[in-house]
Amino acid sequence: MTDALRPTGPPTLEDVARAAGVSRATVSRVVNGVRNVDPAIQEVVRRAVSETGYTPNRAARSLVTRRTDSVALVVSGTGVEPGGEGPAEDGAFTAQVLADPFFGRVMTGVVNYLRPRGMHPVLMFAESSRAREDVVEYLRQGTADGALIVSTHARDPLPGMVVGAGLPAVLYARPTRPARISYVDLAHRDGAGLAAEHLLARGCRRIVTISGPLGIPAGQDRLEGFTSTLARHGHHDVPVVEGQFTQESGEAAMERLLREHPDLDGVFAGNDLMATGACHVLREHGRRVPLDVAVVGFDDSSAATTCRPPLTTVRQPVEQMAAEMTGLLLDRLSAPDRPVTSVVFEPVLVVRDSA
Repeated sequence: MTDALRPTGPPTLEDVARAAGVSRATVSRVVNGVRNVDPAIQEVVRRAVSETGYTPNRAARSLVTRRTDSVALVVSGTGVEPGGEGPAEDGAFTAQVLADPFFGRVMTGVVNYLRPRGMHPVLMFAESSRAREDVVEYLRQGTADGALIVSTHARDPLPGMVVGAGLPAVLYARPTRPARISYVDLAHRDGAGLAAEHLLARGCRRIVTISGPLGIPAGQDRLEGFTSTLARHGHHDVPVVEGQFTQESGEAAMERLLREHPDLDGVFAGNDLMATGACHVLREHGRRVPLDVAVVGFDDSSAATTCRPPLTTVRQPVEQMAAEMTGLLLDRLSAPDRPVTSVVFEPVLVVRDSA
């Protein structure tokens, strides 16, 4: 680039056009991602952008593309409704979400996918009817281009609300209510079957399970996959206590199972936090893991490696699933008529010291 062409102030579209030898309109189409520009011309314009140091004005660009380059990452669940016990209770949902390593992994997958594309997530919580309405209104106003929804509530109306409003969205895990929405999920039944096969291969014969919440598909599928696999091997009527995917619920369930089935020798917990709680209780009762009782978790979260002993668990590739979910949303934004789709990932058993 010659000194005569080098801009003296902040570079403009006109400066890029002169450097590239094309019209201002052509530069605008390339900068704004319009597809009907010859690839060779696109390369010339991108080189001129780099040489001039031009930075697109995001506000002006959004007027052309009608895009904000941000998406809402919405964690939807249950909390105190208006007229309930007040703000302190409202904050409990947010605190629980942020304490669960699962949601950190979702955020990592979303951010890692968006960042190279110059996009960013806006984290939102929808634990009440008012909060859900706020999310829909936020999206209606075009403050974000679309929504990535992680639902923790069996009767969550948010996916249906978003779809009914004609707003682009993708769901993590299949919807519990009928809704024309794309989603990513895991083959939970197959993963739980891997856990059952592993405990049987270790020689466990008095096997119990701590299920996840049975109001959501993941909790149902993991329990069904585990018990059906055991049944095929002649193990029927497996003792079950329902947990809530928290360490505290895993501890309470393990206490009950030990009281009612003191001769148990194998435990499958529906996630790693509950498995960690189970290991804690077993140690308190003098049961050695895995010599006396083998324990298998699910997710392969950070809790699996910090547990003592480290957990054998079924890996759910959360980061990859979150990235795929984000990709589906961006595909939807670029082609609104794209058909609804689902992507189901396969689980893998990760063997460590607990079983």
